[in-house]
Amino acid sequence: MGETIAKNKKAYHDYFIEDKFEAGLVLSGSEVKGIRAHRVNLKDSFIRFMKDEAYLFNAHIGRLETTHHFYGHEERGSRKLLLHKKELRKLQKAMDRDGYTVVPLQLYFNNRNIAKLQIALAKGKQLHDKRNDLKERDQKRDIARAMKDY
Repeated sequence: MGETIAKNKKAYHDYFIEDKFEAGLVLSGSEVKGIRAHRVNLKDSFIRFMKDEAYLFNAHIGRLETTHHFYGHEERGSRKLLLHKKELRKLQKAMDRDGYTVVPLQLYFNNRNIAKLQIALAKGKQLHDKRNDLKERDQKRDIARAMKDY
């Protein structure tokens, strides 16, 4: 993985991450320029399947002021994800099962300078699971402090 552009920290808080995949994106030139300028927000984005293809919805990719309005892109438009058929089938089967969803985790440029999206097969957390995670994090922090002082 190369330079990370945007992370979806909320996904780690709201879901148990089961399996991760790397997907390409179909982008226009102005979208790539917006990504390189770090004008990306994945916080409320989600992935849906339409006609056996995966699409990223509600991901905000900002427009640059230098982009001509004719060549500009829709900031919260849908973007097609590029995955192998075997991966698509695996994700669709898992989504058909109870409680699984596909969430975007992070957007980055790989070592060949191609924009990639890391997506994950995830299962939703209940409120008590989130509380347990917070307790565990606090305990780890306290242990690290105690070891540091020791």
